[in-house]
Amino acid sequence: MTWRLGLVAGEPSGDLIAARVLAGVQLADPAVRAEGIGGPQLTQQGLALWHPMQALTVFGYLDALKQVPTLVRTYLDVKRRWLQEPPSVFLGIDAPDFNLRLEHTLKQAGIPTVHLVSPSIWAWRYERIHHIREAVSHMLVMFPFEEALYQKEKIPVTFVGHPLADAIAQEPDRVAARQRLGLDADARVLAMLPGSRASEIKWIAPRFLQTVQRLQKRDPQLQVLVPMVNAARLAEFKQILKDYPVDHLHILTATATAAPLHAAATPLTRPVAWDALEACDVALVASGTATLETALFKRPMVISYAVSPWVRRIMAWKSGQQRPYVPWVGLPNVLLNDSVVPELIQEDATPEKLAHAVYEKFIDERKAREIEARFHTLHHSLRCDTASRAAQVILELAHRSRTPAKGLDPTGHTGHTGHTDHTSHTGQTNHAGHTDHTTP
Repeated sequence: MTWRLGLVAGEPSGDLIAARVLAGVQLADPAVRAEGIGGPQLTQQGLALWHPMQALTVFGYLDALKQVPTLVRTYLDVKRRWLQEPPSVFLGIDAPDFNLRLEHTLKQAGIPTVHLVSPSIWAWRYERIHHIREAVSHMLVMFPFEEALYQKEKIPVTFVGHPLADAIAQEPDRVAARQRLGLDADARVLAMLPGSRASEIKWIAPRFLQTVQRLQKRDPQLQVLVPMVNAARLAEFKQILKDYPVDHLHILTATATAAPLHAAATPLTRPVAWDALEACDVALVASGTATLETALFKRPMVISYAVSPWVRRIMAWKSGQQRPYVPWVGLPNVLLNDSVVPELIQEDATPEKLAHAVYEKFIDERKAREIEARFHTLHHSLRCDTASRAAQVILELAHRSRTPAKGLDPTGHTGHTGHTDHTSHTGQTNHAGHTDHTTP
């Protein structure tokens, strides 16, 4: 009997994660029909697309203000649809501002809600835990330390590991990656990842390109790989590149590489950034999910981030904090609870400082081996068949909620039977640390 899974993922990283989880649900029960908001990975996996994820992909308060009409229309539309025809379960992936609001409405209407990717309450605004308790029937967390946090708050939780740790090979093949990209096996190669959002390209790409200019004064043959997630970011980057030209620059796009995913992965499109990370010696990375991907490829890196002064002031005002609760913003440092790789944020993110930090990573082979060993340990701790673990929770909630039900009107009256919370899976809790969100 066909049953429906409502699903919302709002960014490229969430799209990839959600597609792998959906694949796990489909493998366990092919009768599922997924519908909602996502991107190309979810669409490829069979999601009935109501709205593209670009409708939700904003960064910073200025972007959000510009997108308010689109966000409101999208929110009201999906809320109306799911209240009128309730899904067996709703799954929200990241995008907490949008998803937690929607999850609260759906849960109050009796629809079980699952949230994957915990908001950064351990770094910013812990008091959000109270809203999460009201909105989420079951939280799926990707990092071991998070499970104990939710258990303490008596919120049903399961540690599911990270799907990227399942998808990325434990022993990356640098030689094969360079062959695919047409790079010399002995070349010195830098992967430069300035981010996937328009604001990140605007504020971070110029600093990174100036960093490369300084590095190429020391090594004129330095090869630079820059992956771009879509045509819009590519156009923005090329415009900035006119002001900060560099040599030996290889821009990678989704059509430029066609290598398959690791054999353990579901048949999804390989993210273009993975070729850059697998082929490089060192990476210069904007803080975000890309830092974890870099760690899973066992590459030394320098993490950086910057936002406009105006956005920074609003962030501090909204969160009531000048800085996060922890001393790091990069996931590798957070998860290993140590300053494994350097972070240069805001005023420290100057081309001079960035170039110095990156060059040290190229020449310090002993440190590179130490970093690789630490990242192997991290990879092992996160690799635990995320899709299967997440699917088990979703399917149990779906099974309990699938009874004949009347439709709901958009105000949430009548209809759907209530949910039963799933008991917590006993996951690993031996890590201590926090997440890598640079915004509260």
